[in-house]
Amino acid sequence: MVVLDTGVIATGSDAPLEERVLVIYDGVSDVLARHAPAHLVIEDLYAEYKFPRTALLMAHARGVVCLAARQHGADVLALAPAEVKRAVTANGAASKEQVQQAVRRILRLEALPRPSHVADALALAITGYLRLGGPMR
Repeated sequence: MVVLDTGVIATGSDAPLEERVLVIYDGVSDVLARHAPAHLVIEDLYAEYKFPRTALLMAHARGVVCLAARQHGADVLALAPAEVKRAVTANGAASKEQVQQAVRRILRLEALPRPSHVADALALAITGYLRLGGPMR
């Protein structure tokens, strides 16, 4: 396994929803156009009942990510956060730091992937790769 690209697509919290989802769509679409993956792995949506607004906002973001994937011919695989943590750390309740350390070790990176969102995305990629039958090297 080798890391081809990392990054974070950031949107301004004060921007209107339609602008934020466009930024996310354009960013994901650009990555998909550059690398042409067969699969895109996303985290299953998890939200507590006391935060319904967060769940709705995340659903909008996931929707445009799935749309971009389909338009670029990539199949979407959604994985539960606990499954991803278990796959890379052997602990379904691992901390962000444990995930960062595990990803650094698995991918033989010189430094911890930062910010933690990058480590989470790499952990998703590793788990998706293994789930789809890729050999661990």
